[in-house]
Amino acid sequence: MAVELEIKLTLYPQQIPQAVAWLLEQPQASEGGRKRLVNTYYDTPDNQLNGQRIALRLRQAGSRTIQTLKTQGEFVNGAHKRNEWEWEVPGPNLQLGLLADTPLADNVNLARLAPVFQTNFERQVIMLADDNAIIEVAVDTGEVIANGQSRALCEIEFELKSGNPDSLLIWAQKLAQQCPVFLNLVSKAEQGYFLADESLATARAIESDDESGGEATASLNRLLQRLSQSWLKQQSVSMKRLNLDALVQLVARGNMVQPWSELAEQLQNGTKVSDLLQQPLLGQVQLAMLRQVADERGA
Repeated sequence: MAVELEIKLTLYPQQIPQAVAWLLEQPQASEGGRKRLVNTYYDTPDNQLNGQRIALRLRQAGSRTIQTLKTQGEFVNGAHKRNEWEWEVPGPNLQLGLLADTPLADNVNLARLAPVFQTNFERQVIMLADDNAIIEVAVDTGEVIANGQSRALCEIEFELKSGNPDSLLIWAQKLAQQCPVFLNLVSKAEQGYFLADESLATARAIESDDESGGEATASLNRLLQRLSQSWLKQQSVSMKRLNLDALVQLVARGNMVQPWSELAEQLQNGTKVSDLLQQPLLGQVQLAMLRQVADERGA
């Protein structure tokens, strides 16, 4: 088992060439390979894996087939932190025996697993290496497919390979200064489940009322979750039950009052995330607020 830590940004396809060009211009960057990845996700007929926030897939990458199991994990300073099990397998079928020592073994009837959806995309890899961290950047463009329908997929993932986790947020912020991005908490798996059955994504969107990180942190986490779910469902963002006073105090400490006010006004007026994605304001404010929280925790 490994622990995966990554920040995912969603972009419009038109922004990808600009983002890739900027990344490759950085002195810390080296260009990796390109590959087509065909991914099939599995679950039981009653969606037991989805209910436990677990994703199981088979990935075809050239001549290799990789079986991967991921837990939902937790959200830390803008990054997803989750457990991951990965095995290379000999063919296009699940190897159920490999799941014996994972969270699935005692909770799911493995014999009932069947394909639910696919995520198929082209991946370009760029490595970033400096004195603080080594980061793998995956630029993914393709589609999610379920029930004869498809949904565009366009993401850039920053995954920590070694070093300081703070570097993920730093690099994401740098990219947000170059082109419009959206910090997206919705995984590829959740997009697939939503396309397969919208009610499944609704169940996964339940928010935590944990206030242990303080009012500002709790409200920021709720806001980020709502932005992501609203993007997924193409709905306007509800600002109810957010502690806006705490968020205002947070942005004031980070000298972000004006951009936050502009973003909050657009959200309260019903502007959808998909429309906000066409301008740099959204991603810049998201990442700056997270950076402020991270800096205050580290102080």
